[in-house]
Amino acid sequence: MRKLLFQSLLQSPLTEPAPSPDQAAIRELAAAVGSAARQRLGKSLSIREVDAGSCNGCELEIHALNNAYYDVERFGIRFVASPRHADVLMVTGPVTKNMREALLRTYHATPGPKWVIAIGDCARDGGCFAGSYAVAGGVAQIIPVDLHIPGCPPLPLAMLRGLLALLDAAAEGAGSA
Repeated sequence: MRKLLFQSLLQSPLTEPAPSPDQAAIRELAAAVGSAARQRLGKSLSIREVDAGSCNGCELEIHALNNAYYDVERFGIRFVASPRHADVLMVTGPVTKNMREALLRTYHATPGPKWVIAIGDCARDGGCFAGSYAVAGGVAQIIPVDLHIPGCPPLPLAMLRGLLALLDAAAEGAGSA
């Protein structure tokens, strides 16, 4: 035990360096999402995150959107506790059999117009959990999905780009109708 203690004092930690994304790009992207939300919805974009059985990797990246580094709330993007206040459902993980009914209820409780975003590879098709006795399938097998953001887990910037693409597609669809 003493040997391990001395080794840990002498060795540097085995961690990866933090990524260095461009602050201006983050600010511009988040501002574009906030502006598109206000134009399309006339208000801030409200997101309800639903963990349908994930490993929590995607949740950590979603929570990073709210930390001091990204701070998307300053651009009018906010996470809400109730699906009744949400415009977007962000669903992570493969849908487990225990979460299937809860996800359906959350989807039906969300007022229209609503969008569903499947976050991560597991939400697409079950990922490495596909075929498990406890997994009902990907999110699209349970509720309609408007956008899938790939990755294991996807980066916060990819989620912001996905939100912007979703709002732009919704604006184009409303303009042609």
